Amino acid sequence: MFRPRLIQPLSSASDADGIKLYAITLAGKLADIEGFQARLAQVKAERRLPWKETAGFAIFHRGQSADYLVVGWWGNDNEMFTSVSVREGGGWVEDPRRYSFCVWDLEVFWHERNSYVRHLYSGTRDIASYRADLLGA
Repeated sequence: MFRPRLIQPLSSASDADGIKLYAITLAGKLADIEGFQARLAQVKAERRLPWKETAGFAIFHRGQSADYLVVGWWGNDNEMFTSVSVREGGGWVEDPRRYSFCVWDLEVFWHERNSYVRHLYSGTRDIASYRADLLGA
């Protein structure tokens, strides 16, 4: 059943490459931020993209039954690519046949879509303004 979740930007836990960070939590507290950040670094390393020039965001999502790391980035002019990792036991699993983003993540996706259009896809390319434009900030 749908219950609103706390969605907050994590500007204090900024990413070295400029990826925007968000937290979505059921109980209002985000635990083990280091675990999310370590997995984010691994996801980025596996993609081998020029992250410092790539518009993107990550969601550290504490779900009711598991932790989810959702990473979204823009490429091919106007396409959003995604990676979803779920913490199972002691490790992270990325399996698109079993896991995806969920209804709560879509609020961040909608903001990020509008931010991308406003700052990077409307005739100008201002990645600094895109990165400063955080949902709820």
